[in-house]
Amino acid sequence: MSKLVDGLIEMVFPPKCAFCRGVLERGSGMICPDCERTLPWRGEQRVEKKGRYLDALAAPLGYDERVRAALHRYKFGGVTAYARVFGKLVADCVRSSLAGEYDLISWVPLSSERKAERGYDQAMLIALAAALELDDVAVNTLVKVRNVQPQSSKTEASERYANVSGAYEAADAELVRGKRVLLIDDIVTSGATVGECARVLRMAGASGVVCCCLALARQTN
Repeated sequence: MSKLVDGLIEMVFPPKCAFCRGVLERGSGMICPDCERTLPWRGEQRVEKKGRYLDALAAPLGYDERVRAALHRYKFGGVTAYARVFGKLVADCVRSSLAGEYDLISWVPLSSERKAERGYDQAMLIALAAALELDDVAVNTLVKVRNVQPQSSKTEASERYANVSGAYEAADAELVRGKRVLLIDDIVTSGATVGECARVLRMAGASGVVCCCLALARQTN
C-alpha cells in the first residue's frame, strides 16, 4: 500500500532536481543527468589546506547560478527537502576527502533570532542528513551568541572577519576537548565565519577542526 501511495504522490508532485528544477525520472536519483554532468564540481580541487585554526576545507561544488538559486530556495524559500540531496553531496565529499580526519560531526549554527525568523537552521539540517549518510550522528558544539549582519552584506574580507568576531561560543567544552571536529556549512566565501568557529572550538580544547560545505563561492583567504 505504501508503494502505491508513494507512486500517487509522485504522479501529483513529481520529484524535481534541486539545481535546475527539472522533473526527475523515477529512480534516477536526486539530481538530473544534465546537472550531474555540468554542475561546477570541484573534482581534484575539492580540498584546501587552511591556516592555523582550520586544518582543511572541502566542498563538492563551486558556485554558479544554479547552485546560488538552489541555496536561495533552500535558505529563504523554505525548501527544506533539499537538505537530503545537499547532505548526500557533503557526505560523499567527506568520505573521499576527509575520512579519518574527524571524531565529531557538527555544524555552523544560526543565531536564535535568525533561526526563529527562518524556522530552521539550514546548516544543521545538512549536517544531520550528511551524518545519516555517513552512519554517524551530528552534535551541537557551538552557540551563536550574537546576531550579526549577514556576511553577504560585507564586501571586504576584513569586514567579514570583524563582523563575526566574538559571535560564537562553545556549547560544551567537555564534548570537544581533545576531539577533532568536522564542521558542516552550506556555503563558504571568505572563510571568516568557519574560521571563527574553528578558533572558538580550538580555544575550548578541540585538537583539530576541518570543514565541509556544499559550495565554495570563491577563493578563501
